[in-house]
Amino acid sequence: MTTTLSLRDALLSSAKEVFESMVFLALEEVEDLTPCDDAAFLGTVTFVGDVEGCLSVRFGQACARDIAAGMLCMETPEELCDEDIVDAIGEIANMVMGAVKTQLQGQVDNITISIPSVIQGRELRNVRGENTVHVVVPARIGAKHDATFSLIYSSPSGAAE
Repeated sequence: MTTTLSLRDALLSSAKEVFESMVFLALEEVEDLTPCDDAAFLGTVTFVGDVEGCLSVRFGQACARDIAAGMLCMETPEELCDEDIVDAIGEIANMVMGAVKTQLQGQVDNITISIPSVIQGRELRNVRGENTVHVVVPARIGAKHDATFSLIYSSPSGAAE
């Protein structure tokens, strides 16, 4: 049986794994986030099966630019276009969800994930529906950027609590 605690642990360790291996930036969990006033990027991947919901990753503009530069091994993130940044954030959401899915094998047998979606705007967030659980991991990336990783999910078959 998958619990909220095991999903939170899977989300945090998956995000750390992706950032260490693909972005080359450290990721640490933090207690509270500094409010981000600038435009943000929200990458999402939905999933269905024994557990259904949405994984989201939220990064401020400067953070998203540094993530894309790290993924593309670029020293000057200013050279990136918006399309590069959107692609990178979508890929981050996809890789983190893939790593979560891998960690849940044996606990949850049936999960199908969507292609990632990315939107840009102000005050972006996922909204929790009725009978869902919201797992949030606030994080600091590269010791200077705040980010949020979250899972909103429900279990139609009783596999998660």
